[in-house]
Amino acid sequence: MWGSEMVIESFLDYLRLERGYSLKTITSYETDLREFQQFFESLDSSLTFQTVDADIVRNWSMSLMSQGIKASSVNRKLSALRSLYHFLLRKGEVSVTPMQKVKGPKKKKPLPTFLRVEDMDHLLDDVCFPPGWEGARDRLILQMFYETGMRRAELVGLDEKDVDLYRMQIKVTGKRNKQRMIPFGDDLRKAIEQYVEQKRQMVVSEGDALFVDKKGARVKPAWVYTMVRRNLSRVSTQKKRSPHVLRHTFATAMLNNNAELEAVKEILGHSSVSTTEIYTHTTFEELKKAYSTAHPRERCEPAEPDNTD
Repeated sequence: MWGSEMVIESFLDYLRLERGYSLKTITSYETDLREFQQFFESLDSSLTFQTVDADIVRNWSMSLMSQGIKASSVNRKLSALRSLYHFLLRKGEVSVTPMQKVKGPKKKKPLPTFLRVEDMDHLLDDVCFPPGWEGARDRLILQMFYETGMRRAELVGLDEKDVDLYRMQIKVTGKRNKQRMIPFGDDLRKAIEQYVEQKRQMVVSEGDALFVDKKGARVKPAWVYTMVRRNLSRVSTQKKRSPHVLRHTFATAMLNNNAELEAVKEILGHSSVSTTEIYTHTTFEELKKAYSTAHPRERCEPAEPDNTD
């Protein structure tokens, strides 16, 4: 049976000579494996890579998490161990890998960033946009993102014929060329009518694109991103100020106002309701915030400590 030092050296030689891994990658593997070796030897000096079990690996994982190491880093270290034990299985040094029963920690998904309803109302109702068709275009793009939740690529790809003002619905081509219909309200209908009328009077379009630049060409995704970011900075100081933030804002606003989860899923074009559920976590965060500021037991000052005997 190989000793622990020989296990590590043999595995690193395998990565170097047979797999052709870079020096940086090999060094990273070595660091992770020696950390694990140091951990299990601190528990019992007689332990080797061949005799540790799944519980010891789990304890190591929990120890790393308790030190504040990110889940992604812990999973990388566990991946290094899995590779080592696959190697040891092939060499006959172990008959069973302890990694079969070990699952890495789940990565914490960040909650979507969104704007408050008050901020969007201020932007669309109070902020002045440049006069003429370009100002109407910019405001309409912001309003359409907020009132439909469509993606940037979907908005850029819209043609005038995709907008049905009579039925008040927009045909959108999403990921993998899947098409869906998005309903909209009277306020957005009026904004679309006004913009299209101004555009036709002032611009000679090259094609059927709904949103065009000064030359009549379809707007570019990069321009849309820059325009949205510039205008959102007028009402928000948060770091993320992108078209996707407006998509998050739409979904959050819908669910905060009692829209059915399945309906929001269909409008957003999600393939699975589990993707849409992330916004329920966002609304729950809002509920917690509202609770902490509104409930009388939460708003009261903390009691003075009782120093009497």
